[in-house]
Amino acid sequence: MSKPNDHAGAPSGSDSPAAPPASGSGRFAYGGLERAIHEKARLGIMSSLVSHPKGLLFGDLKDLCALTDGNLSRHLQVLHDEGLVEVWKGYHLKRPQTLCRLTEEGRRRFLGYITELENVIADALSAARAEVVKSPIAVEGWSPA
Repeated sequence: MSKPNDHAGAPSGSDSPAAPPASGSGRFAYGGLERAIHEKARLGIMSSLVSHPKGLLFGDLKDLCALTDGNLSRHLQVLHDEGLVEVWKGYHLKRPQTLCRLTEEGRRRFLGYITELENVIADALSAARAEVVKSPIAVEGWSPA
């Protein structure tokens, strides 16, 4: 499975795959786990929006993610500044409405992020199954703290 193209600190337009080394320095760094998406509330927002391609009204998104108005506004601002979401203002029955949805780039980067999470899980499962330590004193010269 190839790694996503978006890595922390790398330009988002990079098209060259960047697979980490099989072992050694940085093997478990997971550069594709973008800070903008990785925060719990923003991960919830992105997950909600990816499952609603036409977007969600602010109030519905707030309820789905269990956030306050201020919290949702702040997290949407971060995601908007990163080019991941777009926010539309309008009216319905003479009441102001705010519609939030993923941008094309947001959808692409989120799918890359999910792919990177799958890599984290696969690596962790593989390592956990291979390195079963039967006793905490199994490592000579070490003792529990």
